[in-house]
Amino acid sequence: MAGQSVRRRVYKSAMSSAHARYLFVEQLVGSAVVNFVLNALIAWGMFGRLSVVPLWGQQSIAGDLFGTAFLLPFLTCLIVTPVARRQVAQRGFGGLGWSRASHPWLRALPARTVWRGVVLGGACVVSVAPFLLGTLDVVGIQSMSVRAFVLFKALMAAVLAAVVTPLIALWAIAEAAPGPTQR
Repeated sequence: MAGQSVRRRVYKSAMSSAHARYLFVEQLVGSAVVNFVLNALIAWGMFGRLSVVPLWGQQSIAGDLFGTAFLLPFLTCLIVTPVARRQVAQRGFGGLGWSRASHPWLRALPARTVWRGVVLGGACVVSVAPFLLGTLDVVGIQSMSVRAFVLFKALMAAVLAAVVTPLIALWAIAEAAPGPTQR
């Protein structure tokens, strides 16, 4: 118990208000907005010529959910990791200076960005997609109009991005050298 409260203080003290604001405004809110628009366009481009999008089948809600559940976190990891490191360094608040040795959750993650993306994408494929498909099945949805599907996909992608992007950015800046205000 005492060890946990010490770790919480160490984690909390290492993160400045600039880090928290960056993670919330740019990584959570910004990624949700960008992914809402981007995924609405993708859905319209892929399904716009259909009259109805079925839950199952070759071109379906299920197929799209599984693809988005993997690709969104995977590609976000590849894009956000170098961008977040560069942005926090340019703004002068640097990384958090955490290390793999001092933080078990960092040690548990793959060191390479691409493998972190694969792990996170895989985790979303086995958790997010089945949960959403199960929910759709329980409420009796077997198909959606294209407009309903575009909105569903855009909202799902926005929420998923709002969850995974700040986490990816936090992972990205965790091991970076601390900024001048943190030394």
